[in-house]
Amino acid sequence: MPRVLAVILAGGKGSRLEPLTRDRAKPAVPFGGSYRIIDFALSNCVNSGLRHILVLTQYKAMSLDRHINLAWRFLPRELGEFVDVVPPQQRIDENWYSGTADAVYQNIYSIEKYRPDYVLILAGDHIYKMDYAKLIASHQERSADLTIAALPVTMKEAREFGVMEVNAEQRIVGFEEKPDSPKTIPGEDRCLASMGLYVFNARFLFEQLCLDATTENSQHDFGKDIIPSIIDQQRVFAYPFLDENRKTEAYWRDVGTLDAYYEANMDLVSVDPLLNTYDEHWPLRTYLPSLPPAKFVFAGEARRGEALDSIVCPGAILSGGMVKRSIVGPATRINSYASVEDSILFDGVDIGRKAKIRRAIIDKGVHIPPGVEIGYNEELDRSRGFTVSEGGIVVIPKGIEIKE
Repeated sequence: MPRVLAVILAGGKGSRLEPLTRDRAKPAVPFGGSYRIIDFALSNCVNSGLRHILVLTQYKAMSLDRHINLAWRFLPRELGEFVDVVPPQQRIDENWYSGTADAVYQNIYSIEKYRPDYVLILAGDHIYKMDYAKLIASHQERSADLTIAALPVTMKEAREFGVMEVNAEQRIVGFEEKPDSPKTIPGEDRCLASMGLYVFNARFLFEQLCLDATTENSQHDFGKDIIPSIIDQQRVFAYPFLDENRKTEAYWRDVGTLDAYYEANMDLVSVDPLLNTYDEHWPLRTYLPSLPPAKFVFAGEARRGEALDSIVCPGAILSGGMVKRSIVGPATRINSYASVEDSILFDGVDIGRKAKIRRAIIDKGVHIPPGVEIGYNEELDRSRGFTVSEGGIVVIPKGIEIKE
C-alpha cells in the first residue's frame, strides 16, 4: 500500500454563513442535528482506509479543535494512525494563509515529516460520501501527477467553481477558475466542475508549492494559479465523482450560504432523504454526548409533545410542544403549546410556552421567551437584530437575548 496523507483544509472564514460562523469555523458548524460539517470529510477518510490525517485550521478554530478532540481521537497512534489538528505555525511566513496552496505550503514541513507517496487534499466544508481509495487507485493507474475529482453542474452553478475541459481519456486540457462564461461538456448543457479535491504525487506537490511561493502576482491558490500553470506540461486528469450514498442521484452539497445550508438540512427530514445518514455500509462518525433518549410528554388534545417528519436528537424534551419538518438538536426543550415548523434548532435551545417558530435557524443555547413569534414578520425579525437570508430564513445567533 502506498503511503497516503490526507490534508483537510478547514481554515476558511465562512463569512457567507454568518452569524453561524461568528464564533466557530465553517467546518465546525452543526449539521443534521448530531454532526459537524467536517465529519463528512473525516468519515470519508476513515471509511476509505485512510488513517493519516492533518486538519489545517486558522480562523475561530477552538470549537473545531474541541470537536475533533472529542470525536476523532479513536485512531491508535501506537499503530501510526492519527487525526492531528495543525494551527498556523508561521514556520515559513508570518502572514495568515493567503490561499489554498499557501495553506499547504506553510505546513510543508509537517507534511514532509510523514514521508508520503501521495497527498490527498480535501475541503472540510462539503457534504457528500466518497471512497477516496478509488480516486487514489485511478491516480496510480494513469501515472498521473495530479488527479482532480469532478462533477457535472449547471452553467449557472459553474460560475462558482473551477471548470475543466477534458479529452476522451479524461485528461484535463483546459481549466478556468469561476469563469463568467463557463465551457460546457461537449454535447451537454452542463459543465465539469472541480470539487476542490486533489491527489498529488508528493514530490511533485512539493515542487509546485515551492515554485508558486516564489512566483510574483500569484494568489497562491490551487484553482487560480497552480492547476492552470501545469495542465499543458504535466499529466493532470479528472476523476468523475462516484457517490457512496447508495441513491439514484449523486449527492454533493456546498453549504456555503445560509440558504444552501438550510436546504441541505431540510433534505434530511423528507420521507426519503437524498442523503442517507442511516447507511451501515458508509457510517458517519461524530461525537455523541452522554444524554438520555429524547422524551415526548403530555397527550391532551391541545397540549401534546409531538414531532412529525422531523429529526429529534438525544436529550431533547418535547414538553407539550409541536414540531413539524424540523431538526431538534441535543438537549433542546420545546415547552407547552409552542410550535416549531421547518426549522433547525441547535444544541440546548429552549422554546418558551406558546412561542411560534417558522423557517428559522436557532443557534446553541438560545432561549425563546414565551409567546414570541419568529419567522412570521420579517421586518420585526430584522428589528430584533436577527439575520434574514435572501430566501427568508431567520437566523438567531448564539448569545443573543430576546425580550418577551
